[in-house]
Amino acid sequence: MRERPEEMLLCVSELATNALRYGVPPGRGYLLRLFGFEDATVRVEVHDSGPGFSRITGRPHGHGLTLVAALADDWGVLARTPGKVVWCEFRRAAVRAAAQAAARQSGV
Repeated sequence: MRERPEEMLLCVSELATNALRYGVPPGRGYLLRLFGFEDATVRVEVHDSGPGFSRITGRPHGHGLTLVAALADDWGVLARTPGKVVWCEFRRAAVRAAAQAAARQSGV
């Protein structure tokens, strides 16, 4: 997707940095996966093997996930054994507009 490359790059950097700083025990690595879907949605996943659960904390140095939440169309955390997967998605403008319209109509 060519619509939002800077936002996507910043989110990849933030998720990978969080995995390295907080989610990777010594001697282990993390996995970065990118998926492209037919509707032009791009999904970024960072898998790590560390304990804990990623969340927005409000700490002075804890702005990475706040940035991801602000820039990506959606994001979340999935449990896995061991560790977790932190993901975010970016949608093409037309797909994003349709999803927002559907949410408004359903009252979400």
